Amino acid sequence: MRHPSVRNSVTVLAALLVGAGTVLTVPTAASAASASSAAGADLKASAVSSVTRIKSAESKAGGPLLTLSTATDTDMPPPAKAKPTAQCKTGALLVPSCGVLWGAAAGGFTDAPRDQALIDWEQLSGRTATIFHTYHKGDEPFPTKSEIAMASDDAHPRVLMMNWKIAYGSTWAKVAAGDQDKRIDAFAARVKSTFTDKFFLVLNHEPENDVITKAGSGMQAKDFAAMYRHTILRLRAQGVTNVVNVLAYMGNERWMAQSWWKDLYPGDGVVDWIGLDSYVSAEKGGYHYGMFADLLDRKAPAGPGFYDWAVSNHGNKPMMVAEWGAYHSVGHPVDKAAQFNSVLPELAKRPQIKAIVYFDTAHDDQGDRDISINSMPSSLNAFKKLAANPLFNVKIG
Repeated sequence: MRHPSVRNSVTVLAALLVGAGTVLTVPTAASAASASSAAGADLKASAVSSVTRIKSAESKAGGPLLTLSTATDTDMPPPAKAKPTAQCKTGALLVPSCGVLWGAAAGGFTDAPRDQALIDWEQLSGRTATIFHTYHKGDEPFPTKSEIAMASDDAHPRVLMMNWKIAYGSTWAKVAAGDQDKRIDAFAARVKSTFTDKFFLVLNHEPENDVITKAGSGMQAKDFAAMYRHTILRLRAQGVTNVVNVLAYMGNERWMAQSWWKDLYPGDGVVDWIGLDSYVSAEKGGYHYGMFADLLDRKAPAGPGFYDWAVSNHGNKPMMVAEWGAYHSVGHPVDKAAQFNSVLPELAKRPQIKAIVYFDTAHDDQGDRDISINSMPSSLNAFKKLAANPLFNVKIG
């Protein structure tokens, strides 16, 4: 989450953060098997008792009262209410067959280790973050050991979403021209040797905020699109097959009104998901005050809202709210329950949204916005209720 680089007006959020995590207690396989065995024993004892009574009655009546057929436990259909329901799970591009992926980045703008911050956040919110959002730049080696460990935790399955500012210390145009191929190839080699699971890759999230419109700057919108294409195509050429690409816009109405905004898109062939980083204020009268719908529907004058634009122009792409949150001024808590309660009704109306990823921090990059879920007890209670919804019960396929 970042404030846009416009004085006294636009304030959106960028990031270098990660998350925190929680686990719900569930019966172990052993305890479940024990309970099943005990229940089975009770049923069989009851059945034997019933048969004994029937045979006794038959003896007195001088003939059979009914015909008993032999059947094993596996022949018996389960009760109607116990019929299994469809399991929502991710496919080849990590798109869930049903439901919505739940994710987070926690501990932003702090020194907290990102993995521990996510674990703490998961425990606070009551649900494991299926998407673990992390941030990297330049030649930083990633995925890190801690990130791989988080994604390899069988008890709490997670998918990595790694954000990479590949042009750090360079320009988009130079990356597109091949000046950072060594950097790209090093990342490709590391992925192939250390991490074979599918993962989301975000290249330079919120590029609008970094555009320099001056010709020759190397940071024009078309330079971003060229950088994105070059990087993804080179990763594919290097044999990286487990990356799922996300283009994460800032989606601020100021940037959407720029003539160059459309030039950022690098093409359907190199984009797997459309992402949006967007936030709302819980303070009435505050900048971008609103509900979940408002962060999805910001638009330039006379233009479509972001969600409608994505559906109309890239309807074959799943959409991810790659960063979202509700905030208030630091030190002046405001209840965020209304914002959190507004999420589910909007997701029900917007089927293209397949993932939402919360960005949790007690202060943003400017130090003046609290985006944490627990700044007030009522806010936390509302968020925990949201997190507990079965819509987010998606299994990593």
